Amino acid sequence: MGLLDVLDAKLGDGLESLLCAHHARRLRKLGWGSVFDPADGWWTPRRPVRTGNRVEVLVDGHEVLPAIAEAISSARKSVHLAGWCASPDFRLTREPGSPTLRELLASAASRVPVRVLLWAGPPVPMFEPTRKRVLASQREFTRDSAVRCEIDARERTLHCHHEKIVVVDDEVAFVGGMDLTAVEGDRHDTAEHPPREPLGWHDIGTRLRGPIVADVAEHFRQRWQEIAGEQLPPVTPPAPAGSSSAQLVRTIPERTYDFCSRGEFSLLDSYLRALRSAQRLVYIENQFLWSPEVTEVLLAKLRKPPHPDFRVVLVLPRKPSNGADTTRGQLGRLLDADDGNHRLVAATLSSHDGVTSSSVYVHAKLAIVDDRWLSVGSANLNEHSLFNDTEVNLVTDDPAVARDTRLRLWSEHLQRPLSAVSGPAHEVVDRLWRPTLTSPGKHRLTALPGVSRRAGRLQGPLRGLLVDG
Repeated sequence: MGLLDVLDAKLGDGLESLLCAHHARRLRKLGWGSVFDPADGWWTPRRPVRTGNRVEVLVDGHEVLPAIAEAISSARKSVHLAGWCASPDFRLTREPGSPTLRELLASAASRVPVRVLLWAGPPVPMFEPTRKRVLASQREFTRDSAVRCEIDARERTLHCHHEKIVVVDDEVAFVGGMDLTAVEGDRHDTAEHPPREPLGWHDIGTRLRGPIVADVAEHFRQRWQEIAGEQLPPVTPPAPAGSSSAQLVRTIPERTYDFCSRGEFSLLDSYLRALRSAQRLVYIENQFLWSPEVTEVLLAKLRKPPHPDFRVVLVLPRKPSNGADTTRGQLGRLLDADDGNHRLVAATLSSHDGVTSSSVYVHAKLAIVDDRWLSVGSANLNEHSLFNDTEVNLVTDDPAVARDTRLRLWSEHLQRPLSAVSGPAHEVVDRLWRPTLTSPGKHRLTALPGVSRRAGRLQGPLRGLLVDG
């Protein structure tokens, strides 16, 4: 290792220590310091655990978007939608003559209350969606319809309202990473991911029934009442609809809402608890991997594996919308910790049809631990999502849901039948994942490019210290 590499690593370690210490001081002042303390169990004690739920994991746009459209079309009592961005002209299906989102919501609003809550956009048009775009969307959603659309500008500086939730009739809810817009990328894609321009899109959502829906509905209700000034009736939990236990976890920065003036960081607590508990497998799909709090847990696991079969599998975008060097710097640290023991696999997705190829953008926000814990939602693994944006994730400890989801995703990415990926996870990683990433040929899974031991180590901590208050 050269002098520049040594200096880079030392400075990066120092800045990351400062960032972690800053986060710890901030959360301890807010009464959330226990997040950083070792704890038993992966349920965060700050949020209720609901039993009797049906949790369905929806993979890619061809599953997520039509399910949302169907639920809105069949609404009998109400439709509530909150998102980072939603476009009136977005079509949730590619069927000929399918309605736009505006038309879908306007039709529902002719018979039930429809409420839409959108982030206002950055105060300065530095990135999408601009405030001009959001105001235009608000006008279009409400034009000649009974749809109510409110704009939420209560964000921390340089941060946003990033959650993506839909609640219909307070009986079915959708929580995930899918935005109902084509801004920054076309969300329509299938598990086959055919080559397309500008790129494919891999995303994940959940459809929920049962008592957990009340927590999603209550979250929307709390935000709506403060922003719109309209009091909504208390949410009545739906009857049991399945056998899964579930928990809704959130990031809400302090001093954003009166209903949560000291903030909520149960999403970070949930992630850290689950990752600390990992014994054999950590599987992550995410748009970003910046958070030093998360990577510190993974580093410790790789340096001192809890079991000989322990593996970490990461699926990340080839070129994230920002922070590529930050993610690669963290991957460099993880490679160092793995130290040639082949417990870590870092991959990205691409698409080929024998003639053309294109990238598949990994926008999913999913984690699975030991096939016993699963988290899906809107939160990226960076300081924005874990400390400063509003975010919502759904967590379940149903092993059937966790394992089924992992097998479906591994089948999709490895382009193998379910039977071929259903063996012990460490054997599948060693027998299929690693050879696929290192063998020539046009595979959907490819090794993440540009992973080095020092690339951009400084950018993540610097960004965190500059934008985090």
